[in-house]
Amino acid sequence: MRAVAAAALGGAILLFAGCGGHATSHPAATRSADALHGLVPQPLPRRPHFVLTDTAGRPFRFAAATKGKLTFLYFGYTHCPDACPTTMSDLGAALRAQSPRIRSRVDVVFVTVDPRRDTPRVLRAWLNHFSRSFVGLTGSEHQIMAAERAAGVPLAPAEKVKGKNYSVAHSSLVLPYSPDGLAHVVYSQGFRTRDYVHDIPLLLEYSG
Repeated sequence: MRAVAAAALGGAILLFAGCGGHATSHPAATRSADALHGLVPQPLPRRPHFVLTDTAGRPFRFAAATKGKLTFLYFGYTHCPDACPTTMSDLGAALRAQSPRIRSRVDVVFVTVDPRRDTPRVLRAWLNHFSRSFVGLTGSEHQIMAAERAAGVPLAPAEKVKGKNYSVAHSSLVLPYSPDGLAHVVYSQGFRTRDYVHDIPLLLEYSG
């Protein structure tokens, strides 16, 4: 599986991998200086505005629906063999390690980049393996690309789709928007449950 090309995120250049690849970071994205485990982009990305459809068929206005919460945003797909299930599993485990009070202040939003196969039913069933609280979003290819642009994540080159068994290159970037609306750190492949467990309470302290 080939990696997605480097792309700009709020001025910091990061390299992201598709499924089966490895992610590295450009020096412009540095380790946090204030005890957070994630990488610090400059300037800090702001919570994006986009509208997609949730697994119940309702419009989901991302900025409004997640306002005031710590929100982890990820773009992926359910047939991904490694990066997507690993990331969702790590986030699910990290949330279970938190107190109920903290969990109630955190959202995880997964946007499919494969709307052809990821129907709302398929997406909901897949996310339930990790947490029933996770939000799944879909839409047209145009709408999903608009959401990726709004979030500043790399856009994958178009795939040649043949049959039902195909791979989709995508960003492995995890964006955690704090209650103040900013992503004070970002995560790429290589970060694990312990990193999210450590950072979640600290990211909630950025309340604006």
